[in-house]
Amino acid sequence: MITIEGRTLFNRGLSYDDVLLVPKYSDIESRSEIDITTDLGNNLSLTVPILSSPMDTVSGAEMATALSKIGGASILHRYNTVIEQAGMLSQATDNGATNIGIAVGVSGDYLERALCGVKLGATFVCVDVAHGHHIMMKEAINVLRSELGPTVHIMAGNVATLAGVNDLADWGADSVRCNIGGGSICSTRIQTGHGVPGLQTIMDCAQTDRDVKIIADGGIRNSGDIVKALAAGADAIMCGSLLAGTQETPGVAYKDSQGQSWKEYRGMASKEAQMSWRGKYSSFEGVSARVPCRGSVAEVVNDLEKGIRSGLSYSGSRTIAELQAYAEFIVQTPAGQSESNTHITHRNW
Repeated sequence: MITIEGRTLFNRGLSYDDVLLVPKYSDIESRSEIDITTDLGNNLSLTVPILSSPMDTVSGAEMATALSKIGGASILHRYNTVIEQAGMLSQATDNGATNIGIAVGVSGDYLERALCGVKLGATFVCVDVAHGHHIMMKEAINVLRSELGPTVHIMAGNVATLAGVNDLADWGADSVRCNIGGGSICSTRIQTGHGVPGLQTIMDCAQTDRDVKIIADGGIRNSGDIVKALAAGADAIMCGSLLAGTQETPGVAYKDSQGQSWKEYRGMASKEAQMSWRGKYSSFEGVSARVPCRGSVAEVVNDLEKGIRSGLSYSGSRTIAELQAYAEFIVQTPAGQSESNTHITHRNW
């Protein structure tokens, strides 16, 4: 850290690849002993600490239904009309989904969306903007809390600092999405020069003394990253790319000339997404890509869940709370990062 006249000009921040968790003594004989349930407060709990991001290539009615049935939750995206979003919500609740969130913005029809969604069975509302530590977020949360009452869970974000978490909690949020610019299709850090590395964000935000839950959102690529995020203080994680390309994501699959099936996956601040939902674009802070089709979301989440349980067992932890109490991080060198990855394919025989 470099400080001049009391002002911090430079500080180090850790990404997920920069650290490992130190293995601890364990008396866990079966991973079935491990409980990864998480309570996000104010009537929102999950048996699997995974939420799908409110993106139009990730979270529609089918994703909401599937994730609800396996213990997670989905947030229906807001890049549509109120009627279209309500239709997705109705379809998911008709199919038996219970934990369902709806995304709203901070201007325009955000209150109408929230009131309509809660009336139709949404269990929580997510105030979804790129830079959540903002006066318009404060005003929107105040209005939503006043209109929805105290028993509707309000999730808000995104922020990257402890000050951001504290303010959103003080304004009325029950949980806060933490990370700016870390998503696989997000270019915010390149376009604006702003952001905090993903793991550092969680470490900082988890220091809050407010009654608020932390959602690690962005930059998580595998179950090991999920375990690191939970150990650093997150109560759940939110992901897009980990679920992209599954059968339940919106969009039509197509085949290339080699017969490989693909689906589109795009950032909601990409040119393509902005043009699609509002016919124009302003600052673009995302990209559009394609991802291979890869089966059902239940299969993907099942694999992630196995990795999470295994991760907790390496720290001798039966619950997320125990993981956070017992976890010990160690910083690894670039050589350590290379060693941590599978590396036989790089060997010269």
